[in-house]
Amino acid sequence: MMDGLILVNKPQNLTSHDIVARIRKLLRVRKAGHFGTLDPLATGLMMVALGKATRLFPFFSKADKSYRGIMRLGFATETYDSAGKSTSTEKKDLPPEKSVRRAMKKFEGQIEQLPPPFSAKKYKGKPLYSLAREKKEFELRPTRIFVHFLHLKKYNPPFLEFEARCSSGTYIRSLAHDLGQSLGCGAHLSQLTRTRVGNFHLKDCFDLEEIKRLAEADESEKFLIPLESLLPEFPKVILDERGSILARNGNLIFPENVLKIIPASPPLSPCPFRARDHFQNFQSGRKISCPGKKNAGEKLLPPLPGYRPENKQN
Repeated sequence: MMDGLILVNKPQNLTSHDIVARIRKLLRVRKAGHFGTLDPLATGLMMVALGKATRLFPFFSKADKSYRGIMRLGFATETYDSAGKSTSTEKKDLPPEKSVRRAMKKFEGQIEQLPPPFSAKKYKGKPLYSLAREKKEFELRPTRIFVHFLHLKKYNPPFLEFEARCSSGTYIRSLAHDLGQSLGCGAHLSQLTRTRVGNFHLKDCFDLEEIKRLAEADESEKFLIPLESLLPEFPKVILDERGSILARNGNLIFPENVLKIIPASPPLSPCPFRARDHFQNFQSGRKISCPGKKNAGEKLLPPLPGYRPENKQN
């Protein structure tokens, strides 16, 4: 059984579900899932978790994401990208670079964003793309997002190259569409590559062929980030055998079960929870949710009064 995280360099024209299915087949594992969808036309960093690492979704799903890509000005499309049909007449008279930069600046900071009508976002339990294909009417609801920056790197009309860093839940396709609306000329997303999730980078990713080759050579340690290396921003509590059994079954653990506490390290990637607060809850005996345990509810952990790692012998 493999437990850990794989950084996959997703190729174009494969869905996120396709990538997970191929990883399952390549590695002969049953339990796998991804930590953030990429559209079929998009490429780049995709995080695929195996085994027990799939339980860590809440800790990685809210991390900021970075992208580079190309938008095309002149007309909008129904999908907000180059895969969809045009919804407007193409305009040849395009705005100057100065106007484009000024318009892009307006989309930085906290904004309300409508998702694309062709997206996996759900409305009354059904994905929007399903409703859009059936020509059914539905209400798009805005989501509050945060765009750290949206930078113009090169402008060669009708194409503009950009880089962006934004909060989880941001649709770059919507940014392209809305920018076109703001400029009055229409626009859509032409190319997109995810370059970063938290502090995980595209340069550290593996192609599917590389993963296959290494797996066949029994060298999975070269592409698999082990479970114990994830979430370094949380202190690690090393338990004795009895404590390990209790923890695995969602039961209370006690000070006598603790062999050692390893202090937190600088985080690999931003976490939606404050690790220090969680650990203080553990020490004080407050109720905290049991991360990674589905439907575990809340567990009351016992206090560790005056406990220090150096007071316990290994």
